[in-house]
Amino acid sequence: MSRRPPLAAARLWQTVMEIAEFQCQCSGGACGSQHAKTGLRCDRTATNHRLIVAPADLLLTPAQAAAVPAEQLLAWCPDCHKKATARQRAADRERRQHEAPEPAALFDL
Repeated sequence: MSRRPPLAAARLWQTVMEIAEFQCQCSGGACGSQHAKTGLRCDRTATNHRLIVAPADLLLTPAQAAAVPAEQLLAWCPDCHKKATARQRAADRERRQHEAPEPAALFDL
């Protein structure tokens, strides 16, 4: 594969990829992998994978994500993006469950 940008938002993609040095920026276990064998960062590049651009907070709505400035966007390979999104959603569900009030007991004493 080549480093060809997508048809839409090509300039933004190019800017983010240049900042990321055309490499997936998943690191520190965001996707569940420590990437220990590759210097703690995913080793997939735009040369051998189709990289996408997305914010670090993958729980943003599409409208919120579209408003994120380029310097706050990351390059992601599809595998890391999918796994990181699932991990963030699971953590968010767990956080909301802990924040939810206990249901009223049928017979409070």
